Amino acid sequence: MKNTNAVQAFLALGQESRLNIFRLIVQRGDVGLTPSQIIEKLGIPNATLSFHLKELVQANLLLVERQSRNLIYRPNAKLVQDLSEFLLDNCCGGKECAPIKIQKGVKTV
Repeated sequence: MKNTNAVQAFLALGQESRLNIFRLIVQRGDVGLTPSQIIEKLGIPNATLSFHLKELVQANLLLVERQSRNLIYRPNAKLVQDLSEFLLDNCCGGKECAPIKIQKGVKTV
């Protein structure tokens, strides 16, 4: 992954509402969510939600599919995986790392 692609994704996620929208959609996985379902869960006004969804799609974080009259938003699993690999590239100086365990906000190795 190129730095510019990672920066674009992180910039899109750097806004609280977009981060909340993305996390909600990721929780649904392949099932995805319609805008009305997102509004119901997060209470974001329709016009604002449309703007945020557009930004997330442009950053390639979300995939959108039309089903009849509905738009279904799903996470772009490939990009999420690529971002994870990008962040962990050469982790621990290229040596095999012990699994990172996270317990209530405390990171232990």
